[in-house]
Amino acid sequence: MKAIVLREFGGPEQLRYEEVPDPTPGRGEVVVRLKAAALNRRDYFITINQYPGIRIPAIPGSDGAGIVVAVGEGVDSIAVGSEVVINPTLNWGDNPRVQGPDFQILGVPTDGTYAQLVKVPAENVFPKPEYLSWEEAAALPLAALTAYRALITRGRLQPGETVFIPGIGGGVATFLLQIAVATGARVFVSSRSDEKIERALQLGAAGGVNVNSEKWVKELQDRMEGQADLCVDSVGGDTFTQLIRIAKPGGRIVTFGATRGPVPNLVMPLIFLKQLDILGSTMGNAEEFEQMLSFFKKHEIRPVIDRSFPLEQASEALKRMQAGDQFGKILLEIPE
Repeated sequence: MKAIVLREFGGPEQLRYEEVPDPTPGRGEVVVRLKAAALNRRDYFITINQYPGIRIPAIPGSDGAGIVVAVGEGVDSIAVGSEVVINPTLNWGDNPRVQGPDFQILGVPTDGTYAQLVKVPAENVFPKPEYLSWEEAAALPLAALTAYRALITRGRLQPGETVFIPGIGGGVATFLLQIAVATGARVFVSSRSDEKIERALQLGAAGGVNVNSEKWVKELQDRMEGQADLCVDSVGGDTFTQLIRIAKPGGRIVTFGATRGPVPNLVMPLIFLKQLDILGSTMGNAEEFEQMLSFFKKHEIRPVIDRSFPLEQASEALKRMQAGDQFGKILLEIPE
């Protein structure tokens, strides 16, 4: 089969389009012929050796959708020919509150979805939502699951609450916006791009601010007419410090990333005097993945697709993601 292989670190330029052996399913496993795959920021961090548990050579990619073409011994829950979307959470464990010690994400060190075929446990494939295209289904897994757990499970979002999402534009952020709007929340966003803010308004955001303004926090609070019940952050850095001011007393902040690095000058009294809940979140378990799919189907949410690249142009696709120009998910077209 054709696949993208990472054999050495050094950025997206090190990805190679190669012919590799087809995977064979073991007991309890299935092989899926992929129709489409999608990028996530972890894929970039893996190429520069800034992600835990990396072992190479390996095939990157956590997101994908396709058709089951082979099943291993003991698999009776899924048939050859089934159209499926893949849950990239591997070995979550028995505790729904936190992943166990064997937890992994599909795609390095386990061979992932930047390929024509991928082998996964049978329990990790779910029926593809019929209303979605292959590309839309492939866009869902990691980002939509991350957004769902952060907002619903950890953030305990309720209809009518005010939500702030900094850094709108990436895959998880757009899913956060769509899920929060469908829940009935008032959603506000920020970006360095007026165009991205306008796109967010078209998706249902109640307002947005450009963080290039020195007084963006004050502008945001004016537009919200107060403070946020819930902030969901993947940015970190200076932005996280501002979230503590943006959150209302008794509010919640959920964090699942830190693309701008460590948080400087954290003012602890603002946290405990405001009685804030600061909650970490990572990915999600199989039950949450199924709940996410049901939520999307109920509200007929379609992922926002930024752009598709041929599989052999995976390095160019990752460069676009790292540049931060996209709005929505970046896809890979898998050759037949």
